[in-house]
Amino acid sequence: MTRLPRAKGKDVVRALQRAGFQVHRTRGSHVFMKHPDGRATAVPIHSGETIGTGLMAAILRDVEMSAEEFSNLL
Repeated sequence: MTRLPRAKGKDVVRALQRAGFQVHRTRGSHVFMKHPDGRATAVPIHSGETIGTGLMAAILRDVEMSAEEFSNLL
């Protein structure tokens, strides 16, 4: 099993955009991203903070992507 990548919120948004996701809307410090096939997730963007492993696992589960696939997009 591949370790979950450690990344900041802006890096996660950028990687998901490379995978075909688009910014659907923002609310406060959260960016809601949606893919044309219906997959969606919310990514918190807090300056200077990396996303924890539990939240990263939930984001990857929402977008139906493995940790290895996501690491290649970073």
